[in-house]
Amino acid sequence: MTTNNKQLDWYRVADVDELPAGRVKTVTAGVHSMALTHIDGEFTAMDNRCPHQGGPLGEGSVEIGKDGQCWLRCPWHGWDFDPKTGRPPGGHEDSGQTLYPTEVREDGIYVGLEAEAPHATTVTDVMAETMTNWGVTSVFGMVGHSNLGLADALRLQEKKGSLTYYGIRHEGAAAFACSGYAKLTGKPAACLTIAGPGATNLMTGLWDAKVDRAPVLALTGQVDVQVLGPGAFQEIDLAAAFAPVARFSQTVLHTSKHAELMTLACKSALVERDVAHLTFPDDVQTLPAKESASAGSPDGRVAASTIAPDEHVLEDTVSLIRKSKRPIVIVGYGARDSMGDVIALADRLNAPVLTTFKAKGQIADDHPLAAGVLGRSGTPVASWFMNECDLILAFGSSFSNHTGITPKRPIIQVDFDRMTLGKFHGVTIPVWAEIGVTARLIAAQFSGANKSVDQRPELAERWAIWREEKRSRLSDDQGKGLNSATVFAALSPAVPGDAIIAVDVGNNTYSFGRYFESQGQRILMSGYLGSIGFAFSAAMGAWAATQDQDEYRGRKVISISGDGGFGQYMGDFNTAVKYNMDITHVLLNNSQLGKISKEQRAGEWPVWQTELHNPSFAAYANLCGGKGFRVTKAEKLESAFAEALACRGPSLIEIITDADLI
Repeated sequence: MTTNNKQLDWYRVADVDELPAGRVKTVTAGVHSMALTHIDGEFTAMDNRCPHQGGPLGEGSVEIGKDGQCWLRCPWHGWDFDPKTGRPPGGHEDSGQTLYPTEVREDGIYVGLEAEAPHATTVTDVMAETMTNWGVTSVFGMVGHSNLGLADALRLQEKKGSLTYYGIRHEGAAAFACSGYAKLTGKPAACLTIAGPGATNLMTGLWDAKVDRAPVLALTGQVDVQVLGPGAFQEIDLAAAFAPVARFSQTVLHTSKHAELMTLACKSALVERDVAHLTFPDDVQTLPAKESASAGSPDGRVAASTIAPDEHVLEDTVSLIRKSKRPIVIVGYGARDSMGDVIALADRLNAPVLTTFKAKGQIADDHPLAAGVLGRSGTPVASWFMNECDLILAFGSSFSNHTGITPKRPIIQVDFDRMTLGKFHGVTIPVWAEIGVTARLIAAQFSGANKSVDQRPELAERWAIWREEKRSRLSDDQGKGLNSATVFAALSPAVPGDAIIAVDVGNNTYSFGRYFESQGQRILMSGYLGSIGFAFSAAMGAWAATQDQDEYRGRKVISISGDGGFGQYMGDFNTAVKYNMDITHVLLNNSQLGKISKEQRAGEWPVWQTELHNPSFAAYANLCGGKGFRVTKAEKLESAFAEALACRGPSLIEIITDADLI
């Protein structure tokens, strides 16, 4: 069978001498894949897809039968076709292959195609447009055989300028990138995978987002609807697999309300601050959309989130504060968007502001009321003021064991999540309300002088004691690498005050919490999940936000990890190079899982299987096309940080550190 040869567009597909006689190869004309054959001096082009199961005929073989008949044989299941007519043995025209006109010209072999018909809108086109209408403008993922229709819909949205797609090297990195994006912006990015292993690779990053209440949209391919159940290649029960991690999870079917499904997924992610998931069977992805189909949007679908406290609860709160002489304010990650109001309240109450580790950076450490981080990753400054206080005002804190907020003091807890209030133990006054609204209402009751002690002089004194202690540790040297106090003493003044910093887990993170003095930078971390490998992938997500969210444009992105953490997803340093992501990665290399070695010793176990065999990470960064720096001496830190941070693209500073000097 041949195509109509009128009004053809001609495509050069090969050199004249490129294909030997008696051979076949795959060529592409426009977007069409074809099997080009060279038989008896004649070139023919046939549709590359075998009608049996889609096998690639261009990867097959040309065979000549005993009768002299030439056949093109499919490499998958051996179906045969006459390369000159496209017909199978027996000549049944209804099962033959389309042949395309070919011409041999001086500069090559050409194939003629009829002009492309206008693109017919598909259901995934409608859903992708709905997604961008909801503000999902960054997608991290891997294109594969069970998501090609959906991927093309995303391609068209990118072509329109409505989104940016980042092709990653591991789906786990895509999920962490989305988590980092969401933790920074409060808005979802999307991750795209194939069915089966691509989808399951998302799980760790999605759980990180879920437990830290970060909105993420997961889009996974799936096998055709008609083969769901029997166990087709790469089929797993994605509905069951995603049920524990996704607040909203649905399979997109032929009969679905497609725009509404995407609307509900985006709304669930945003409103519930959770993971939303859609499964796209392969055969649904390219269904034509109904003529009446239109994309959805958030118009009229989301209400304002400002909740004021109950009047009587507010009265009780103010009354308890008035009785206090030494109140403190503890802010958690949930207060990140209301810090101006919270600090203004603390100023009126003369109250030190302590942060949880996840909230590090929400108040600069040089602020007169800043007391630093409380808990295992914290400072003795914060611990001292909690011990001396007579009232705790907790805003947006979950009271995790890691933070260690004492239950032995009166506590006023403010949160917009009712389940968080009194989560682990009862508090004196639980206040269900939006944090900024509540802080303003309380502050309005303390416009004049109050009876609380001005604790600012004590704060300055305690900081002086702690900074002197940190300075004394700079000289610690066992000849095994640099100590953490020295690393972060050099990094603190080098990092821009408006930078975004993603940190990993392990000793490097504890040291960051203890030694790094924040100027108010935005800190991202794997809080409740505590997942190794978070930092660099999350930094990719944060960098994407600097490209499509005006609030973060132009801000430097930095990630910090140990050698174990970076090794988890180091392949995606190539992704950062591909998209010229302006990320500086600080890698503390002690050639072991140092935190685990420490725990083994603390538990009186032998240190076992925590050592790591590493490449030169700096050399690796250079091989990938980025900038790599290696530091073994303290006096080289300042210049290495300056040079790496000045790069306008991905850079990595490998610092050889002592696992015992943290």
